[in-house]
Amino acid sequence: MEKQALRELIQFGEKINVEFKASQNALTKDIFDTICAFNNRIGGHIFLGVNDQKVIVGVNQDKQDKIIKELTTAINNPQKIYPPLYLTPVPIEIEGKTIIYLRVPEGTQVCRHNGRIWDRSFEGDINITDQAEQVYKLYTRKQGSYFVNKVYPNLPLDLLDQAVIEKARKMALGRNQHHAWGEMNNEEMLRSANLILIDPETNKEGITLAAILLFGKENAIMSVLPQHKTDAIFRVENKDRYDDRDVITTNLIDSYQRLIQFGQKHLNDLFVLDGIFNVSARDRILREIVSNTLAHRDYSGGFPAKMIIEEDKITIENSNLPHGIGTLDLQRFEPFPKNPTISKVFREIGLADELGSGMRNTYKYTQLYSQSKPTFTEGEIFKIEIPLQPIATHKVGKNAELQDVARDVPRNVPQDVARDVPRNVPQYMLQENGINKEKTILFIKEKIRHNPKITRQTIATELGLSYKTIGRYISEISELNYVGRGKHGHWELKE
Repeated sequence: MEKQALRELIQFGEKINVEFKASQNALTKDIFDTICAFNNRIGGHIFLGVNDQKVIVGVNQDKQDKIIKELTTAINNPQKIYPPLYLTPVPIEIEGKTIIYLRVPEGTQVCRHNGRIWDRSFEGDINITDQAEQVYKLYTRKQGSYFVNKVYPNLPLDLLDQAVIEKARKMALGRNQHHAWGEMNNEEMLRSANLILIDPETNKEGITLAAILLFGKENAIMSVLPQHKTDAIFRVENKDRYDDRDVITTNLIDSYQRLIQFGQKHLNDLFVLDGIFNVSARDRILREIVSNTLAHRDYSGGFPAKMIIEEDKITIENSNLPHGIGTLDLQRFEPFPKNPTISKVFREIGLADELGSGMRNTYKYTQLYSQSKPTFTEGEIFKIEIPLQPIATHKVGKNAELQDVARDVPRNVPQDVARDVPRNVPQYMLQENGINKEKTILFIKEKIRHNPKITRQTIATELGLSYKTIGRYISEISELNYVGRGKHGHWELKE
């Protein structure tokens, strides 16, 4: 690594993959705990000759060779570090002083120091030897197989809900009328999705845990995974408990629909334009965060997944096998498949897209819906936070209407703007003295292309303009004609 890159690592200080040891005259004993922890987590950088205050103190010249020899001998000794790590400490001169740099890679096996298992967090090195769940998760990360691929050779296919399998087939055919599932029976369909596998221990064939989670009857799911649960909570008025709650223990296909419906029930579908198209940013966000929590959850963990809707945010939490720690950066994020078989079925039936696209879509539609950015935090608990504006959870009574709280209209709009110019017209349709006619007419045309039977009143309501104003704009579209009378007629737009 170049000196400039090393300087930058030192400048940003210690973190989950950076550790400083002064070690001017001798190795500190806990360095081997750190090496073991880095190897068990995501790898890391160790600097000898740098103190905790990021000051380069250097390793004394007459001690350098001894320190390097002791370090190399210890990490290559299986009695000390197991499995042994064949690493090379490198002396580097920075600011006139010599430091010793050691790059520790992420290991493919669980590493132990003196028989103890160490893991890494932001707080430093953690001895997890006696923490059964943490050790289990560590082994799961390392073994390269997936918990949901566990095979149940003795469980019959009729434990799966045939109606849910048929629903999935119809969803796939709805996306692609030539989808291969249309010509398959249920067993063939499960095999094509790798939901029937051979148990490597018994050499017997059976349905997998993923198959049971996706299509299983509720009692079948509870028999193999009693901790399976998603808790949907709406908490706005009663902040100590909740205003509404749905505890979901059913299959993932139906769980998806119930979570989406819960979100739609408690979140208003605000008027949002993506370009000149009116889109349901609310539904797009719900689709991404719900499919994420169902498809990428660590189902071996006992932590109950949650979707919590509060006045100012939506929070998603689920158990996770992290390959990093901390807030994910959209520009640097590298997606990692957590449950590929579940994700594949979700893609086939249209509940998810390609790996990594969900995070980008969530960013895009959250900014349209809330004018803010979501956060994704990787850890033992994976957490998504979607900020909300108050209007998103504002409830409307029988005689009340949503209050005008749009924030995209400038406050310095002149006072002589026409009276029927509403505050919720998107900013891109406004100009200095009122409505931008050309862009409004483009919007009207687009609505008519999508729905030739749309009424003037519906267009007026969506834009927040008066019926009279919309009629005036429509009269200026020479290529537009209304054929027929009243509600039985339709628009014809000649391109």
